[in-house]
Amino acid sequence: MIPELGHFALILALVLSLVQAVVPMVGAQRNSMALMAVGRPAAQGQLFFILFSYVCLTWAFITSDFSVQLAASNSHSATPLMYKITGVWGNHEGSLLLWAMSLSLWTVAVTVFSRHLPEAFLARVLGVLGWVSVGFISFTLVTSNPFDRLLPGVAEGRDLNPLLQDPGMIIHPPLLYMGYVGFSVAFAFAIAALLSGRLDAAWARWSRPWTTVAWVFLTAGIAVGSGWAYYELGWGGWWFWDPVENASFMPWLLGTALIHSLAVTEKRGAFRSWTVLLAIAAFSMSLLGTFLVRSGVITSVHAFATDPKRGLYILALLVLVIGFSLLLYAMRAPKLAGGGSFSFVSRETALLGNNVLLTVASSSVLIGTLYPLFLDALNLGKISVGPPYFEAVFVPLMTPVVVLMMFGPFLRWKDDDLVAAARKVAPAFIASILIGVGVAMAVDHLTWRTALGLFLAAWVVLTSLQLLVGRLKERAGASAGSRLRSITAAWWGMWLAHLGVGVFIIGVTLVGSLEQQLDVKMQQGQRAEMAGYTFTFRGAIEADGPNYDAERGVIDVTRDGRAIATLTPEKRLYWAQGMPMTEASIDIGPFRDVYVSLGEQLEDGAWIVSLYYKPFISWIWLGCTLMGLGGLFAAADRRYRRLAERDAKVGAAQSVAGAA
Repeated sequence: MIPELGHFALILALVLSLVQAVVPMVGAQRNSMALMAVGRPAAQGQLFFILFSYVCLTWAFITSDFSVQLAASNSHSATPLMYKITGVWGNHEGSLLLWAMSLSLWTVAVTVFSRHLPEAFLARVLGVLGWVSVGFISFTLVTSNPFDRLLPGVAEGRDLNPLLQDPGMIIHPPLLYMGYVGFSVAFAFAIAALLSGRLDAAWARWSRPWTTVAWVFLTAGIAVGSGWAYYELGWGGWWFWDPVENASFMPWLLGTALIHSLAVTEKRGAFRSWTVLLAIAAFSMSLLGTFLVRSGVITSVHAFATDPKRGLYILALLVLVIGFSLLLYAMRAPKLAGGGSFSFVSRETALLGNNVLLTVASSSVLIGTLYPLFLDALNLGKISVGPPYFEAVFVPLMTPVVVLMMFGPFLRWKDDDLVAAARKVAPAFIASILIGVGVAMAVDHLTWRTALGLFLAAWVVLTSLQLLVGRLKERAGASAGSRLRSITAAWWGMWLAHLGVGVFIIGVTLVGSLEQQLDVKMQQGQRAEMAGYTFTFRGAIEADGPNYDAERGVIDVTRDGRAIATLTPEKRLYWAQGMPMTEASIDIGPFRDVYVSLGEQLEDGAWIVSLYYKPFISWIWLGCTLMGLGGLFAAADRRYRRLAERDAKVGAAQSVAGAA
């Protein structure tokens, strides 16, 4: 009975999403306050019914109701409770329900935190979000009903994919989906602005915090997914250029460009056309990522769908969204001309250059991801586009991005003198070159990749410090605390995010240059040496889990006779699917990780053991954390709230004047 209630609640949510999509739009067109006011309760009611539907599905997993097909395919009576709950979104149908719930949460957040917006503009925003909800809830009901029954029900389920039975499954998908779906708000603001003809600084100011928060969620989701892959897959990689990884990376790149473009539109009134296109493109890439994962066109642990009808449905939705958006843009394009003018040497030019490079980088990832699929679809053969392509294309594009990223803040808006600006950054630039080459020589790995990476990292860190010192000097007579408090949260956000990029580059460069690996056959009591560490294999013991059998290796790690850690990697065999899994064991340090995974046991009782030394790899996720914190600081800047209140008062005064 509960699954049927969940299905009925989802139908009611679809009805309310249609109401939200149509009625406020009509109200905005007719200037009817009564009709425009329908959007808020419709969105809130939709969230209630989707949450109820989601709880019903979760209850089927928790109670092991294997008459529900989804629970039978993705759960087991012995599955730990936490993985029963996360198993709800560890499949195609449940993940779409999570997508719809995330969208509904974002929509309700807009109704709660955007009361300062003009009613007509908010009505259009809610209407656009309503149409997106209609698309995804109808897709769920028509092609991917999570409440389908098995008649008769089975006695036992097939269990959740063992790769997904990990704490990363608790955090990664919700964060990633909140990031994906969050760009729908930026998209809705852009479409509402096109419909109303209000593409001004106020629109950019209203949209910017929402876009930044979505970017923070996506950054966190990608970082958590990277860390999960690092320790879960057993061979120490943190990024694989998997098509599904690329599907989240493309909207992140475009979202990064969008945040900076919104800043220019807000401050200078420029880039209006470009900002709208980026908002459309970022959300379109989110939809494309959903298509790649849900259509069955790729095979991945992340990809669930195999029914071609599902792929065609999402493809049709993608075509409708992009087609309507670009058509509307083309109709409004003549009104988007103008804006703040600027010279070739200006902060606007630096930001535009970065935006173009980020967009090209996203396009290069898109080409590398889709090209093998097109060849296969046209029966022209099968190829695999892997890290060599992406690294060869990506590094030349991102190098000038990093240089411009830290050079731009030293330029003035509208117009500046190139020679004067160059003088400001020349000492840091020269010092960065010397540091890059010097550190590469010091670690005995003088290659162009290592030197370039260290140069870029040093460039970011030194110029960040230079910017901070310059900012503090602006109030030389005040106390240090007063000067720090006078700096806006948005500036701190920019500073932290840029510093995070530098820390990230340090991690990527040094782990890529200095990591070591050793695969060794080890009997009990045998030792192996690597990177100055001694690994002593003490044997393997049984360590069975709730739904698997396991052998746990015990390996002592020492350095110069001093005990460092005892690592316990496992080899697991999950009962339901008979699937073997490797669980790595890692000694995490601020400047290196020592990583051990257990391979196969040989006939003579020995084990294949993989040993890894990963210098500075934690700095990758430290850098991502700083970027995310920077985004939170920027989004929380009280200036947005004060200016929004001012915009609301101005808008109200204009409405009264117009009525008079």
